[in-house]
Amino acid sequence: MSRRSILILGVVVLALAAGLAAWLMLGSPSVEVVHPTRGPAVQAVYATGTVEPTIMTPISPRIGARLVELDTDEGADVTKGQILARLESGDLQNSMNQLIAQADFARRDYLRDAAMVKGGIIPRQTYDKAKSAWEAANAAVAAAKAQLQFMMLTAPGDCHVIQRDGEVGQFIPINQPVFWLSCHSPLRISAEVDEEDISLVNVGQKVLIRADAFPGKIFDGRVLSITPKGDPVARSYRVRISIGDAPLRVGMTAETNIIVHTANNALLIPATALADGKVWKVENDTLSQAPVNTGAKGDEEIEILSGVLDGDLIVRQPDATLKQGARVRTSVK
Repeated sequence: MSRRSILILGVVVLALAAGLAAWLMLGSPSVEVVHPTRGPAVQAVYATGTVEPTIMTPISPRIGARLVELDTDEGADVTKGQILARLESGDLQNSMNQLIAQADFARRDYLRDAAMVKGGIIPRQTYDKAKSAWEAANAAVAAAKAQLQFMMLTAPGDCHVIQRDGEVGQFIPINQPVFWLSCHSPLRISAEVDEEDISLVNVGQKVLIRADAFPGKIFDGRVLSITPKGDPVARSYRVRISIGDAPLRVGMTAETNIIVHTANNALLIPATALADGKVWKVENDTLSQAPVNTGAKGDEEIEILSGVLDGDLIVRQPDATLKQGARVRTSVK
């Protein structure tokens, strides 16, 4: 065979090979691929919570009785010792009057026996009994006066009334709060963070706060504290968040995003490209699966810390039909 024939044959072989490759590619599945992009990324822990005073003091009776007088109401500022309400005390007053009469009788007995013991008319023992009876009667009167004082609910300090739970004529059981007071302490948010996320939360982290009462507004806060014991039923931990000068009110529900990590030039891929911690790459029209480490996660994009480079081609939305080493046709988005 001549050299010319060999060259012609070689051209034919190359043409056949190229045609075969094109035919194989035509039979390959098509996938949509994207290049990673660069942009800002924020990783945050989401939690809902309730606005509350740092110190919230309940005011409740020590003795169950009917409420007969209300001297203040929600929203009022009160001073230390100010009477907030009165409970029915007629029976206690009658009992105290009886004890006062008994104490007066015991005092006269004691004074008479004191004079008689000096003259040797009665033994010392009789005098001692009279003195003891008088002291016991005085103690009973003092206890009755204290109980009578309990029928007046007073402010423990300079406070703000944030809630009232009683009405005149209503019977108030022992230890049931009639008022809740905030003694001019700063407000905070008490939020419940899922146990899966609590390891990411630390004291001092910045918090972005939203409330339905202020649509379109975002307030800044800081993590104040994290309860060391979680709720095994709700599987969450309580996190206290300061709210600064935010105009939130006690009892409002707030949405919080605790900022864990920020990056201004993060490597980002579509959230749909990640499956089980891995992505599918396409190189030379061939598929390969690669594990990645992720950072911030959003609804549309995910930050990639390692496992993907800027120039990689990533399958936008992989499915179960993709196989390692398979050849594919690509369309770049």
